[in-house]
Amino acid sequence: MGIGTTLGHQLLRQLVAPGRRRFERQLHNLEGVQRARLARWLAAAARSPEGQRRGIRADWSWETFARELPVSNYADHAATITRQRETQQPLLIDSPVMRYQPTSGSTSAVKWVPYTQLFLEELDEVISAWVSDLYRQFPQQGRGTHYWSLSWMPTEMRAQTTGDLNDDMQILSWGKRLLAYLTQAAPQEIALAETSEDSLFATIAWLASDASLGFISVWSPTFGLGLLEQLSAWREELAKALQRGDWGARTPRMAGLPCPKSARAARLLQEWGGQLNPAFFQQLWPNLTVISAWDTAAAAPWARQLQAQLPQAGFQGKGLWATEGVVTFPFQGRYPLAYLSHVYEFMDAQDGRVLPPWSLREGQDVIPLLTTGSGLARYQMSDVLRVEAPLGQVPCFTFLGRNDGVDLVGEKTSATTAQAVIDELDLQGALPVTLLALDEARGRAPGYALLVECQADTPRGALQRDLADQVEKALQRHFHYKLARDLGQLQPAACVALPRMRDLYLAQCRERGMIEGNIKIEPLRHWSGAAPAALRQALDMV
Repeated sequence: MGIGTTLGHQLLRQLVAPGRRRFERQLHNLEGVQRARLARWLAAAARSPEGQRRGIRADWSWETFARELPVSNYADHAATITRQRETQQPLLIDSPVMRYQPTSGSTSAVKWVPYTQLFLEELDEVISAWVSDLYRQFPQQGRGTHYWSLSWMPTEMRAQTTGDLNDDMQILSWGKRLLAYLTQAAPQEIALAETSEDSLFATIAWLASDASLGFISVWSPTFGLGLLEQLSAWREELAKALQRGDWGARTPRMAGLPCPKSARAARLLQEWGGQLNPAFFQQLWPNLTVISAWDTAAAAPWARQLQAQLPQAGFQGKGLWATEGVVTFPFQGRYPLAYLSHVYEFMDAQDGRVLPPWSLREGQDVIPLLTTGSGLARYQMSDVLRVEAPLGQVPCFTFLGRNDGVDLVGEKTSATTAQAVIDELDLQGALPVTLLALDEARGRAPGYALLVECQADTPRGALQRDLADQVEKALQRHFHYKLARDLGQLQPAACVALPRMRDLYLAQCRERGMIEGNIKIEPLRHWSGAAPAALRQALDMV
């Protein structure tokens, strides 16, 4: 590890420590902090054109704010955000817009979230507390280089970002970002490569060349597994590039990015048979200390797979982060509310009541509402959390799953229902990818199909029949699904097992407009229109 990396860690550790101390110092003042955060937001919103149009006042109390402004979603803000982008003026809130961050879901078009100066300050608050606690929990990772994932955007979308990179570290303040770049294993300019494949190849080359790699942060564990699998698939080309220190035929597409050189990594790749093997990754990255990725709900089995390949490293879950804001983050082994960042309210998942965070009770299932420095007000997330024992007065949470559901014919299947179904299955060694709702499951009738990944030598017919039967029985316990089946509106549940099912799923997500690196395994998906050809063929056989 170089002197710059060591110095970067030393300075960054000192710079983020005050954020952790602020978080700890005010754990017993939840209501006071949250009311102060609302007062700051109201003052900035009241000065904005949109705030004035809506009659927002800086002197509103929490109770008045909750009464006067409705719960919202992206569609409620979309027109104003579009005008902001066109006029380059901050309309939603009185804070300069630094950039627009794209995000998309399985059924939604791309959404552009304004990252204002105020919003970035809110994110920096939680980032400081998290990174400082990370140094405290895993001191060894402060001696190696770090990889923070990039979410590569399609070429046509890059033109809409005015040159901004979809880079996790862009949410840091400029000082912390400067120091963090000193610790990086891969340069951010990787995102400027001509295609996502070239970006991925460059990323893997830089990571493979770095024997001092100490920390890997990716959002989805399937993305982390994909890095390891592509390392295997490209091992011969990577070995040549790292031996020579040039990209070969890819050079014209690499936007001037230098190619790393490592005789050590080239030799290891040349000697490797390509089978994913923890012993090989231990040789390649002997100093790897921490992996950070989603590890709850549908991501859990894939997180275990990633951990199994990199056993030399500790594992830390992500908490609940979204492009629109942060709700929880890992801290002292818990997932507390990021109460120093945004303004938070919570909708009871059972009766719809909206409560302030200081009124939550342990065991309650809730849906977060965020009011943030981007100008979004009482913005309803699509996630369900369970309230756990507090840290001081600050509630901690467990992520249960997404709240957005599927209603093909009135069956009202929720993501949490799908996750509960998947959790009780005897998967016989297979890995669940998603419960897929299809407009045309078999023939022209809609229905549900469980997608699982299996080994190449698995007897697929027996596995598919057994899992389909388990899924159908579990779903029939839900009144609306059973009624739809009794009325002949839905086909019986099916199961499709393929050795590379995850690749098919991820490819379809990309084709349907999702952004590389942001794609994650979900317990429930709805793919409108005809099923992909590979699935149609498999469904016709079950």
